[in-house]
Amino acid sequence: MASTGWQHPYVNIFKHVKIEDWKKSKKEGDVSTYMDKTLKCVVYRIKGPVPANSYIVVPKTSNQSLGLTGCFFYLLFRPTPEKYFAVHLDVAAEGGQIIRISFSNMFKEFKSTATWLQFPFLCGAAKDSVYESIARSARHGLVSPVPTSVRWTCLVLDLQYTLSAYLNRCYIHLKSIKLCANMAVKNMFTSDLQLDPGISFSQAKLMGLASSQGTGAMPREMSFPVAKGGSWHDLYDYIKFPSEGTKLPCDSIQKGHLHPEASSSTNQRSPDRENAHCVNLSKTVQDRVSLIQQLTALKQIQRNHTSVVTSTPELGVVSTHSKNWHCRDDSSERQLLSSSSQQLASSPLCDSVDGGVHVYVHPEDDLSKQGEEGEEELVCTPVPCPVSLSSSKESKQMLLPDPILRLNQIIGFGGATTKCALWTKSGDEVVYPCHAIIISMKIASNQQRFFIGHTDKVSALAFNGSTNLLASAQIGSSSVVRVWNHHKANCLAMCRSHAHSLTCLSFSYGGGVLCGVGKDSHNKTMVMVWNTLNVSKRGEMTILAKAHTDVDIHTMKIAFFDDTRMVSCGRENIRLWRVRNGTLRSCPVNLGEYHSLNFTDVAFEEGNSFDHHVDDRTLFASSRSGHIFEIDYSRVVIRNVRRLLPAQQQHADRREKRTFNTGLGIAINSISVSSSFCATGSEDGFLRLWPLDFSAVFLEAEHEGPVSMVLVSFDSLRVLAATSTGNLGFLDVMSRGYNTLMRSHTDTVLGFSVDGIHRHLTTASSDGSIRIWDMDSLHQLYDFVSEDSPCSVAFHPSEQIFACGFSSGIVRVFAISSAKLLAEHTQHRGDVVGVVFSPDGDSMYSADSQGSLALYNSCEEDYNVIKVVCNVVARGTERAPDALTVSSDSRSLAFVGPSEYIVTIADAYSLEELLHVDVSILDVDSPRLDSALKVCFSPASIEHLLVATSANKILWLSTKTGRLLRQVSKVHKQQCSSLAVSHDSRFLLTAGHNTVKVWDYNMQLDVNSQMFIGHSQPVRQVSFTPDQLMAISVGDAIFLWNFLADPTDCLTDSSPLKVSFSPLKTDTKIDGLRLSSGIPRQSAPLPFSPAPQLDINDVGQDSLSVCEGNWTIPTVPTQEAHPGPTSDPRPASFLKVTDLVSMSPMNAGHMGTGDLKQKKPVRPDCYRHFIPRFKTSALDQAVVSPQPQEEGMKLKAVIGYNGNGRGNMVWSPDQGLFAYSCGCLVVVEHLHSGSQRHLLGHTEEVSCVALTNDSQTLASASVGSSSSKSVICIWDIQSGTCRKTISYHKGAVQCLAFSRDDRFFLSVGHFSDPEVALWSSRNFQLLLNMQVSGPIHDAAFSPSSANQMACVGSQGAYFCVLDTQGHDVDLKVHRVNAPVEVGDVELTAVCYHMDSFLFTSTNRGHVCVWDVAMQRCLMIWDADEGEIGVLVCRGNRLLTGSNTRWLRLWEVEAVRGVKPVGKVDNVEDGGTKVLLEHEIMLDGTIVSAAFDNALDMGIVGTTVGTLWYINWSDNSSIRLVSGHKTKVNDVAFSFDESHFVTCSEDGSVRVWSTSSYELVVQFQVLSQSCGCVCWHPSSDKDGTCVAAGYSDGTMRIFQLVSTEMEMKLQPHNVAISAIQYSASGYVILSAGNNGLVAVSNPVNGSTIQVIRDHKGAMVTTVQCVHEQCKNFGLEGNELWLGASADRRVSVWAADWMKDKCNLLDWLSFPAPAYFLGESEPLSMATFCPADHSLVIYTGYGVEKELSFYSLIKKQVIKKIALPHWATCISLASRKHLVAVGSKERVLKLIKSTSGRFQDFVPHSDSLETCRFSPSGALLFSVAYNEILLWEVQGL
Repeated sequence: MASTGWQHPYVNIFKHVKIEDWKKSKKEGDVSTYMDKTLKCVVYRIKGPVPANSYIVVPKTSNQSLGLTGCFFYLLFRPTPEKYFAVHLDVAAEGGQIIRISFSNMFKEFKSTATWLQFPFLCGAAKDSVYESIARSARHGLVSPVPTSVRWTCLVLDLQYTLSAYLNRCYIHLKSIKLCANMAVKNMFTSDLQLDPGISFSQAKLMGLASSQGTGAMPREMSFPVAKGGSWHDLYDYIKFPSEGTKLPCDSIQKGHLHPEASSSTNQRSPDRENAHCVNLSKTVQDRVSLIQQLTALKQIQRNHTSVVTSTPELGVVSTHSKNWHCRDDSSERQLLSSSSQQLASSPLCDSVDGGVHVYVHPEDDLSKQGEEGEEELVCTPVPCPVSLSSSKESKQMLLPDPILRLNQIIGFGGATTKCALWTKSGDEVVYPCHAIIISMKIASNQQRFFIGHTDKVSALAFNGSTNLLASAQIGSSSVVRVWNHHKANCLAMCRSHAHSLTCLSFSYGGGVLCGVGKDSHNKTMVMVWNTLNVSKRGEMTILAKAHTDVDIHTMKIAFFDDTRMVSCGRENIRLWRVRNGTLRSCPVNLGEYHSLNFTDVAFEEGNSFDHHVDDRTLFASSRSGHIFEIDYSRVVIRNVRRLLPAQQQHADRREKRTFNTGLGIAINSISVSSSFCATGSEDGFLRLWPLDFSAVFLEAEHEGPVSMVLVSFDSLRVLAATSTGNLGFLDVMSRGYNTLMRSHTDTVLGFSVDGIHRHLTTASSDGSIRIWDMDSLHQLYDFVSEDSPCSVAFHPSEQIFACGFSSGIVRVFAISSAKLLAEHTQHRGDVVGVVFSPDGDSMYSADSQGSLALYNSCEEDYNVIKVVCNVVARGTERAPDALTVSSDSRSLAFVGPSEYIVTIADAYSLEELLHVDVSILDVDSPRLDSALKVCFSPASIEHLLVATSANKILWLSTKTGRLLRQVSKVHKQQCSSLAVSHDSRFLLTAGHNTVKVWDYNMQLDVNSQMFIGHSQPVRQVSFTPDQLMAISVGDAIFLWNFLADPTDCLTDSSPLKVSFSPLKTDTKIDGLRLSSGIPRQSAPLPFSPAPQLDINDVGQDSLSVCEGNWTIPTVPTQEAHPGPTSDPRPASFLKVTDLVSMSPMNAGHMGTGDLKQKKPVRPDCYRHFIPRFKTSALDQAVVSPQPQEEGMKLKAVIGYNGNGRGNMVWSPDQGLFAYSCGCLVVVEHLHSGSQRHLLGHTEEVSCVALTNDSQTLASASVGSSSSKSVICIWDIQSGTCRKTISYHKGAVQCLAFSRDDRFFLSVGHFSDPEVALWSSRNFQLLLNMQVSGPIHDAAFSPSSANQMACVGSQGAYFCVLDTQGHDVDLKVHRVNAPVEVGDVELTAVCYHMDSFLFTSTNRGHVCVWDVAMQRCLMIWDADEGEIGVLVCRGNRLLTGSNTRWLRLWEVEAVRGVKPVGKVDNVEDGGTKVLLEHEIMLDGTIVSAAFDNALDMGIVGTTVGTLWYINWSDNSSIRLVSGHKTKVNDVAFSFDESHFVTCSEDGSVRVWSTSSYELVVQFQVLSQSCGCVCWHPSSDKDGTCVAAGYSDGTMRIFQLVSTEMEMKLQPHNVAISAIQYSASGYVILSAGNNGLVAVSNPVNGSTIQVIRDHKGAMVTTVQCVHEQCKNFGLEGNELWLGASADRRVSVWAADWMKDKCNLLDWLSFPAPAYFLGESEPLSMATFCPADHSLVIYTGYGVEKELSFYSLIKKQVIKKIALPHWATCISLASRKHLVAVGSKERVLKLIKSTSGRFQDFVPHSDSLETCRFSPSGALLFSVAYNEILLWEVQGL
């Protein structure tokens, strides 16, 4: 518009567009007008179940524009209660860019792109209503419907500020507005004035408010009515966005607190008005006034909002000794359980740190969940002082001393970065990171202190000016910032940064402000500023400002002279930042011709001098091009530019000093400026000191690698330098001497060995180096570098000699003193996985990954090879670096081999095998074969050999007989990677994943181990030093632990063992199988010897017989664990032993314990009861999945839903979380984005799932078999990791449930094991169990009372009341039979109606209403004709779902008026009426349902594998997830990969979209099975069609555009087994079960030719490809092949246009006779996509293999061995990849050129089909009805 004057002072938008005419505006959907009683005027109402379908849009078309320039947008509206709404504003920015600003209560979190800002809207509630307190405590970003008591709202959006702050764009005008359902709207307008609706015009005049000041009162036509004497703010809500100051987060729109002016002027009676607070800040100037105001506002808000505190885990583990805080023993958790929560809540906070078990608590801990994911207001968790808990009163023998290890020293530097190292102010200590630990080292003594608490590698460090506060950040998606007290080494506060990785931190000089830079979830740079003034006092951090920016930031620093000013640099920019009024603004430095440089670091001049004015400040910046910039800070201009150039080589042995001139520069990585000089660190490895005029270098130090960081000390006497190669040191300016503080490996440390005489330590690393260290000074003595990687090292026991094995197979022996290579041997072919000397030093041994074993004479200097034996050691590298062990008498050598299941003991002098011990026994809990991983002799007892196995056990074997002497199970949560025995054989040291454990060797204590945490990567090797004073562990770094055990006394208490009872924990045989949630403080699983197993079913069995009346179930006690191997009353376990010397048979005798014969349970007549699908396949337990981030392919999507499950779908409408099971997978889907996450952990079919009420934890249960128990996995929703696994119930789990307060967790067993188990949701320890005589079908907790629950089953209803006293829980149960009025029925489902009533259903369609208090049935009605298996109740509405496919919604408000009388009230007899509101018939039996709080909308699952979205308001249903119910026979991609097609046994052919995984069209043929399907090769989308073959011999062609069957053919009289279009699409080839191949014309349906060569055997494969056949001597342009079940393959050359088809080759593969009973493995063949002259075949034969046959050479040119018979194969068109599926449920990805492979086991049944996409980028795998889509990355 030419002029905008008409828009002042405001524009009434509805009036401007004449909305009532709908000529300039548009309405869609349910839009109407009504008279609002509150506003007393006509308003517009927008309704609809889907907000996007009902809306008002202004202007009418998208090519029109409102052109409204007012920067404030006002919306007068009222959101519809319990519904969702959305508003979209399109605004124009400079350059004509259109940006959409949206806000809705459907948005979970703030999202930002270059053209779209999405803000969550949190609706307010009426004052003093129950919803107000809920909304006030709600977590920011929570998706929730509108509260019932929502009020009319005046929303003000500052459009100009929003664009400027979030996108750095300039606002021009408002283009269009779209108001979406559900809401009522009065009007909207724009203005340049900030108008206050709470004041009248008269009040505005009295207050002096005028439009000239940019403010005023709301115009009358836009105001809300207020009665005389009333307050506007008591009736309505006023929301301004962005909010004033920093009180509310700027990434969500919600009601805030009134500013003092508004509060005082509009509500004089408000008792909550706060007085002003004064904050005194030292060393501040007038420019910091805005920051002071923000800090004041932050102090005010703490009175209205409870500070959120959560427990802060430290990386070190809890101990009963305060000084030794690195250790945690197995009793810690029991000690934690012994203290009541009431005691914790009332404990005062203290400043001192004392002993005891430390639990971080807060008096308002019940609100802790609110702050865990807060965005802005309080995103940080303070860390109060620990509260000491007294130790348990129970007498238990524990491993002493406690702790037995104490971390003494760490050799290592860096991890995530080598750019972080700090001086303390005194200059006597240096602070630096080492992976997940922060180290403070005294430079004089090398003494180290440790800051432990981070769970991932530390990425940034920062000190405040006095260096008493230390800030640190870690990498990873859940990046955390911690603030420490440096002197006490304790954490003061912890804060989630909301950045995926923080790379830079900067503390203000006074310590009041902390700044950090990282990346957000969209990989955009994010800058965050925290207020840290109260960190030392109250442990609180609050966010001052946050900004997203597109500019690159490499370094950012806070100005030491002003806390509100920062400076940053990065690629192509240097920027100055400032915090003002809660916002973070920046301006760039004009770089002119240098705008393309990459800047690396910035520094202010003159250190910490405060006497200069800001205008005199000079800023220095360095760059990768060698430039150093001097910048005038006040004028933001460049003063001077200099450049570091390479030295001029004037003489061969002389280098000139560096100067700044022109030419090619040297990259400068870091710069530090003091008052007298400047230090630079550059890429050429030099640390240089310059005068401030940069005339010439006056001091320099050369390093081995690029200098990544330099820092001048506070006294300017030393300069700290770090290199990217892991070195840390400092230059003394006065003496000009250089001191190295720390050197480190730059990659994983693979192994080590100790020289006990000279106290030297040698290590081998993946970085290719071997290093010798002094264990006292931590200095590196020697460094050996080789071209090939070292694998294993060993010191000679008495000489300064060590040996090392390399990945090339070479073994080298070095003399340390002379730095001489003594010997080099090349007899090995693979990686050397073990090198060891005999204790007497006479012999040396080595083994490689190919199975060879070598013996050397170490008495001679050349270390001659005495003997080499092949194929005796187990193949593979997983047993490195200590695959060999020698007994202490040097007579015996032990190793794993010749297979992984055999442990061999050999003669150490001759390598003759003495004993073979087979450890491949079946565990009682698992059908998996056990294999050996590590072996170790006991030094003091040569008759003991310890073996660590893949089943997470340690076995004690007799070296004489091979007999099993003792075993310990569940040693670690993951497999044991190393073990060592102390020299006195009293202690055992083990490593598993990131943890180290010390055990009592004899396993005779109540608590036999202590666990120690600190490594951030898997521990590769552990060992005791020869003097037994230290223990060493290596992995990410080298950890040296002090071993504190007394060398003489092992136990301080020699009294006999006492029996002590404690609450029962989960099954110790399964505990810890899965990864934890990532919090380091986890309890260790209790090991067990061959002591009696806990039989939970036998505990209290007599007192739990089901009877009429009440009984009490006490807490289940544990049984005494008797020490010693002879105390086991069960028969002794024997391993299969083959004695190769005497061959004397061992008679173990028959010691069976026959099982009690019991009557086989009968399945109840109830579909609600879960019955797993019958399977004939079994999982290959020996499969090892690829390591994370190394997978050759990743699971992208799961197609389908397991309709065989029961209650296996959950939905949280508030969180938008949607989870369901498919096979053994749990799929977590976000309905807003459609993205999927997959929880992988189960190996069998998942039967049911449950979700906590806060939607943070998910439980899923999978079935067990006759030899194993079911597995319940506890998942952390945010991280997707498994926190806990429980194996308790036999068979399957029927249902799972969480209590209303999420304190308890309930699991119900299968009908074969009818048992109810109650668990603590805090640690998932078993609290009690209840056995009943009949099946339990369903269970539920009361929605309002956490101590009430109910169960229903064949024996009636069970009313249960929980009685909790501290940590003791008792259960009172009363069983009531089903009412006689319903006859002999099963009670199938249960749910609560509020608190006083209970609904149950029957298998005959009844619904029964029970009085909970009286425990009797009050009312019955017939709700369905069949069995009701699903009940859901919300308020006065009840949902029923049955096997008749009916879903019904009932109005049951009348139930509340039912009076208990003599007989049951029957609706059919004219009793109390219930109303049927809605009903809908779905496609199958209803097995799961989840609805919102109003029962308006929800999700329902059926047995046919469909998940439906149900909306009762419009009685609609939408298919969300669809899958096949029966077996899927084939799957095929379209040639453009946009779609794929599947077919199944039920006769359906379904076409899906590859991008959205949604069902596009379905073709159904009744009473037939579809066995195969293929796509037409045409690229024309209009002519796209699919051909399918059926069991009746017919073939149907479907046209996708018209969604109709185009043609039906019948080329066969038997079932069609394979079908394929020719490469040109001219004909269709189909094959039948009788071996005939028919060639059909798809145009007229005629059969052109029948090929009978395969007659008599089913054809399994038909494939056609383009190929010029003249290369093979035949005429034709296509090749096709057919493979039949008789192991024959025919290859044909064809030209279908000329009716030519000639046999090219006939392949026949021989095989022995097949007598295994089952059908013979399939024969399959396919062309190689890269070379059609190669045919790949697999099938039954002499060997399990893939054969590569050349049509040119007429022979098999290559074979790849397979572990299983293949059930399906597919070849990718790229990267030479082959996918092979097997009956063992293994999907194997193979690289055909090298034979490298990876195994994937995501399916719960045998693989039926696998199929690569034409491009090879995607892969489908199918097992029964489970369809998985993989994204292929390659091997």
